[in-house]
Amino acid sequence: MGRTYLVEEGVGQYLSELSTAGRPRVTGLLLGQCSPQRDFVLRAVRTPPREQPPEQPCSPPQVAALDEEWITTHATQVARMLPGGLLVLGVFMIATPELSKDGQNALRKLIFAVEKSLTKRRLWKPAEEEVSDRAALQICSATKKVVCRTYDVQDPKSSGKPADWKYQSALSASWLALGCTVNVNIHIPLLATSPNHDLEKNTKNGLNRWSKQIEDSVFLINGQVKDDDTELLEGQKKLKGNTQSSPQFCDVKVLTQLGQGSSARSTATVQVCSGSINLRGAVKCRAYIHNNKPRVKEAIQALKRDIINTLSDRCEMLFEDLILNEGPQKKSFGREYHVLPQRLFVPMAGSNVMLSDYRFGDETPAEVQERFGEMLDQAVQAEDIHTAEEISTVDICPVPDTLEDTQQTQLTKATLLLKLQQNMGVVVAAAVALLASIFSFNYFSD
Repeated sequence: MGRTYLVEEGVGQYLSELSTAGRPRVTGLLLGQCSPQRDFVLRAVRTPPREQPPEQPCSPPQVAALDEEWITTHATQVARMLPGGLLVLGVFMIATPELSKDGQNALRKLIFAVEKSLTKRRLWKPAEEEVSDRAALQICSATKKVVCRTYDVQDPKSSGKPADWKYQSALSASWLALGCTVNVNIHIPLLATSPNHDLEKNTKNGLNRWSKQIEDSVFLINGQVKDDDTELLEGQKKLKGNTQSSPQFCDVKVLTQLGQGSSARSTATVQVCSGSINLRGAVKCRAYIHNNKPRVKEAIQALKRDIINTLSDRCEMLFEDLILNEGPQKKSFGREYHVLPQRLFVPMAGSNVMLSDYRFGDETPAEVQERFGEMLDQAVQAEDIHTAEEISTVDICPVPDTLEDTQQTQLTKATLLLKLQQNMGVVVAAAVALLASIFSFNYFSD
């Protein structure tokens, strides 16, 4: 038996509008959440049109020739705008004529390309029991026939399995929200063997170590530590009546445990560094989870991933901005302060779930509105944009030349001291041998 997708009713209306828009073909992404029993589709977003050069007029699209690079780039941008718990569940295509095998093969190839692109930027690994099926939705714009199949993205040889596609009203109206503030103070050394311009790689390595600390942290839900397999709302009064009310909110505290959880002997080494990167600030994190008897484990996992993703994404965006403005071949640098883009939240259309975005200091609300329109095909009012936090900074600090000279002097002194100790050992050994010879000569003479 295949998987069941419960789909927000507004998604069906959106897809219907796209199918009657007169376009020969429309592709896009399906956004939502996986669970062991079923999956939830909260949004569908079309792929934004790619500008074509005037000298290259658009030819009639062929079903099998999807613009894989453009669609995966769109998926990467959209994934940054999803809070914890939500992900890209699959892809869709609306085309005419009737559904074809070529179209399904093209969607299968696209699903694996999107998943590969998204996996490459993650600092966390999926759990063994995690759902790895992704949906390929095909709609014929002429007959309105809908075919949904799933593919296991962990199996490159996976074949399509039929899936149920069921619409449901107010699906996400009362989802559970979890939120926390994480204070960040991360010190990342820049190795002397690494080129100065490779800041992004060093930062990612440092964040990878930090993400393991987040994975090992203790999470307090409303001030309590709860077992992983218990229901998230156990002992709490559940929402009744009006399904359009605000979602139930769980306040979470994160207790980071540094240097714990391993009894193995330390293998730390001393390495010469050319500088350091310091990330400081407080980041607002948020995750959403379905209200069908969610477990504590699922909720904490969603929030952990949001904590890790939001800092990783912002650093990635900062370095993209630096490369754009300064070029990738920057060979030397002085001390630099940069401000990470601030996180903001915007309500998802027709839902109480909030979508996320990031804004640099010189960006205007109009630019944020434009980005939501382009990436998520959603009109956003300026008053709906909620800035979540204060400024977080990145301090890139090189080691001064004088400090490097001092380190070299200390290394030289240490070498001289070692040689002196070795020479003293030779002298002592010679003296002991001489005294032994004298003692033996006197003893046998007597």
